[in-house]
Amino acid sequence: MKEKKDISVPLSSGFMATSIIGFFISVWFVMDYSEPWGFTFMVFFIMMFIASVVSMTRSLPIPEHMDELSIHRQKEVREKKKKRKVE
Repeated sequence: MKEKKDISVPLSSGFMATSIIGFFISVWFVMDYSEPWGFTFMVFFIMMFIASVVSMTRSLPIPEHMDELSIHRQKEVREKKKKRKVE
């Protein structure tokens, strides 16, 4: 039997921002008009936020960004950037 690979793609930052803003709009504005709808929207936006956090933690780092993330190799990173500019 083949093993299933867990492939996750990070969601955009706009997705996370939408979930946060939508949650606060649901709390402050929608709850005043209708509590059931406000609660429903709050749950929906909380689920969106959790999905964005899970996708960030499970996704693999992008190879092009690994050089900037490795703090212990900052000197090597600067030298690579200088070489790219010279070429």
